[in-house]
Amino acid sequence: MSRTIRIDPVTRIEGHARITLQLDAEGHLAAAHFHVAEYRGFERFCEGRPFTEMAGITARICGICPVSHMLAAARTGDKLLAVQIPALADQLRRLLNLAQLLQSHALSFFHLSSPDFLLGWECDPARRNLFGLIAADPELARAGIRLRQFGQQILELLGGRRIHAAWAVPGGVRTPLSAEARDWILQHLPQARASVTRALALYKRLLDGPLQREQRTFGHFPSLFLALVNGTGRWEHLDPGADGGLRLRASDGTIVADRLHEQDYTSFLGEAVEPWSYLKFPYYKPLGYPDGIYRVGPLARLNVCERVGTAWADAELLELRQRSGSGPAAVISSSFAYHHARLVEIVACLEGIAALVEDETLLHGRVRARASLNRNEAVGVSEAPRGTLFHHYCVDDDGLITRVNLLIATGQNNLAMNRTVAQIAREFLPDPVPAEIPEPLLNRIEAGIRCFDPCLSCSTHAAGQMPLRLQLRDAAGQLLAERCRG
Repeated sequence: MSRTIRIDPVTRIEGHARITLQLDAEGHLAAAHFHVAEYRGFERFCEGRPFTEMAGITARICGICPVSHMLAAARTGDKLLAVQIPALADQLRRLLNLAQLLQSHALSFFHLSSPDFLLGWECDPARRNLFGLIAADPELARAGIRLRQFGQQILELLGGRRIHAAWAVPGGVRTPLSAEARDWILQHLPQARASVTRALALYKRLLDGPLQREQRTFGHFPSLFLALVNGTGRWEHLDPGADGGLRLRASDGTIVADRLHEQDYTSFLGEAVEPWSYLKFPYYKPLGYPDGIYRVGPLARLNVCERVGTAWADAELLELRQRSGSGPAAVISSSFAYHHARLVEIVACLEGIAALVEDETLLHGRVRARASLNRNEAVGVSEAPRGTLFHHYCVDDDGLITRVNLLIATGQNNLAMNRTVAQIAREFLPDPVPAEIPEPLLNRIEAGIRCFDPCLSCSTHAAGQMPLRLQLRDAAGQLLAERCRG
């Protein structure tokens, strides 16, 4: 008979999910699925709210990504007002987003993923975590904690608090950066640089040794990659400007589409649904579903850009591409390279933060443009830590939301995450699969999901009717009545 193996829950990710491996009657792997079991209906309960509240409301979707949603909502609000925000407000939003990318990448690399690299796949699960890392390499653990604290402190200096700050608003931001905050950032930049330098050196040694097989086999397949670039093809994380936009690049290096505008995203991106997950399955429409598989996030951003535009990050990007074996313009197709890409983006963030705070003009000027509602529909886009984030709002003439669609980065990686776990299972599990599978092999399959650092609270919403099972039991646990829907 056929058999199903469940990995439940998937650990060291944000949210709740499981993996199922389906075996045929002979014990051969037939299919692998990444199931997202949680459901959150933010799109629906935003309806009826003023669009000016969306930056504050959608920031509450997640405690990991509040800045990403706040900025995407504010950018959508800018378009509904039809205003050009002040240059200083744009710079301050950029500073905030760089700090958000930095602190989130530090959390993913040091706290969630590095226990696998540094402690080993065979390590006791009770020690294969942050506390085990602290015991094994306290200096590296401190470096990761300090690096994340640096990013979070910038968020607090700008927004007043580290989580759910209501600082970015339609038209700009609420307050400028103080001179004291600028001095603090400049003072702590050297320590942050030292922390990521240590992590890069260690990770490269691991890539040259025990992680070579994982680099070759964890989600190594052709796909498209989607991200923002500016008008010259440089790495972008917030506003690509009039000459930039969304770019799609294939694994062979071909630019499939360029300068796509977020307002037209429904013309080139579709969202499929499957009955076994609350997470949608976005795809590139011209190739259809599921052939239109694409990836977003740090690896995608580095794959689609020509260069970052800062000296240290460009040198690290060149090495990342050369390690793929395909030369300086290579597209890296291994999902395992997301970990290396996060470290390169941390470098880019530190260089970007330094350039902004070293500019004296960052402390003076207007930070908000004010206007009334001028449009009834708008789409805002930004690069969140996990990838490209779309906010699509429709409003009535009073500015009240009538429809919301949130296209989240984790959802856009859904097809790739499912393909990754299937590929890892076929690579590492014996064939046929035995009755008892050692935990380290199952952890490798889980680690395929951790490559993408999914944020499931952000990304779970559904099309159609939500399945529901309601049971009424007495004090002894006896089932008295049951109702099912869907």
